[in-house]
Amino acid sequence: MDGPKRQLRVRLRVTARRRGAGDGADGSGSGAGAGGRKRRLDVPTLNSAVKLQRREIGGRQLAARGGGPAAAVPERFRNMRLQEEFDTYDDDAHLFVKLQFLRRRSKIMEIVAAKDIIFALAHSGLCAAFNRVTNKRIAFLNLSPDEVIRSLFYNKNNDSLITVSVYASDNFSTLKCRTTPIEYIRRNQLDAGFPLFESESLKWPGFVEFDDVNGKVLTYSAQDGIYKVFDLKNYSFLYSIPDENVQEIKISPGIMLLIYDRTPSYVPLKILSIEDGKPLKFFKHLLHKNKKIDFIEQFNEKLLVKQEDENFQILDVRTSELIEVSVSKFMTPSAFIFLYENNLFLTFRNRTIAVWNFRGELVTSFEDHLLWHHDCSTNNIYITSDQDLIISYCKSEAVAEDGTVTPIGSINMSEIMTGKCIAKISASDPVLNVTPRRNGSKKRSSVWSTVPEALEDVTALFYDEDRNEIYTGNSQGLVHVWSN
Repeated sequence: MDGPKRQLRVRLRVTARRRGAGDGADGSGSGAGAGGRKRRLDVPTLNSAVKLQRREIGGRQLAARGGGPAAAVPERFRNMRLQEEFDTYDDDAHLFVKLQFLRRRSKIMEIVAAKDIIFALAHSGLCAAFNRVTNKRIAFLNLSPDEVIRSLFYNKNNDSLITVSVYASDNFSTLKCRTTPIEYIRRNQLDAGFPLFESESLKWPGFVEFDDVNGKVLTYSAQDGIYKVFDLKNYSFLYSIPDENVQEIKISPGIMLLIYDRTPSYVPLKILSIEDGKPLKFFKHLLHKNKKIDFIEQFNEKLLVKQEDENFQILDVRTSELIEVSVSKFMTPSAFIFLYENNLFLTFRNRTIAVWNFRGELVTSFEDHLLWHHDCSTNNIYITSDQDLIISYCKSEAVAEDGTVTPIGSINMSEIMTGKCIAKISASDPVLNVTPRRNGSKKRSSVWSTVPEALEDVTALFYDEDRNEIYTGNSQGLVHVWSN
């Protein structure tokens, strides 16, 4: 990693579907754009499992970006305005795609930005790249007329974008990965990319998982019954793990946790080194009989286990110290985000966010950060690389001209350690209701939406820390740029 700047660490899993499921002429398209957990039985499929399930943040502890004190952080978001609008819909889509649902206007499911390029993936599976310098669309990334892009992953190791796609030609049943250098995308030379993991049969319930924390890729070929680990830098094969009663694999810094099929009274667990796959520890975690496992998670040496209607358990796998948190204090969340350097984790439940430590203590609850969506997809949440702020699309009621209350969301920026809302982009802000002009020009920008329209039904959000810009996508397939 170049320089002192920390990077957002991402785990992204994309799971193949049952043959034909979810992709077809009904327009259901690509689903949520990112990967669900692998499969079955007692390990839970949480609400976020069909989306980007976790963003895990790591890196060296540094001062806030820009070198200023923490008190200066709100200045980043002062005078944010609606500066630009991009449209992923194209009237001429029929000229380059043959699938009917790819030609329809579709909501934005995922936004990724890198090196002044914004990538917007629509629910239909159509993905567009926009140049933030010229404010023009570069290209659609769908190279084949029957390609449905399921998810995106920006690989900082080699400055490339990985697309994960399915194709109508095999009834959308097999995941195909492709990598393209960002510079070639900028030049609209998409043919310069090349396919990845061609040796793997990634049919349901197979998956591919990109782990930026350890710089690894994990694949599962259900046909062969084998997990394989590849290097994220050059995609070289490292080692394989046989699928012998393995229920699930969880990745943590430096290690992998293998969760095996449970017995009535315990679940077998094995910890492997992520670098070479060598076993480090094998143990059995005792369970309450006849109680469903809500989740099993691994964070460094801490094992997090929760069963239905039972206390939350935090086990130190090195010392065997066990901490229990009452079921009345810790209820099963729908998703986690681990903050590695701060040694904390976020939980999401019923639109609310909470911060916990590994002693089972509640650290922070947020004062003004009620998420808009019940399904807490982290496509609508961004955590800064300094681990100090969370930016989300939140509930906010705006008053229409006729006096009626119109449900329009707001973009809220809150401090993770205090829970305080330090900035907000809201339709009720009179400054925002002025259509912006081009920098130094009398020419108006290409923004057709009003601020309330841009803040209505936001379905994806991304914060570009280098440009200090927030990108939101909505149900109309539009991408809006908020900048100061």
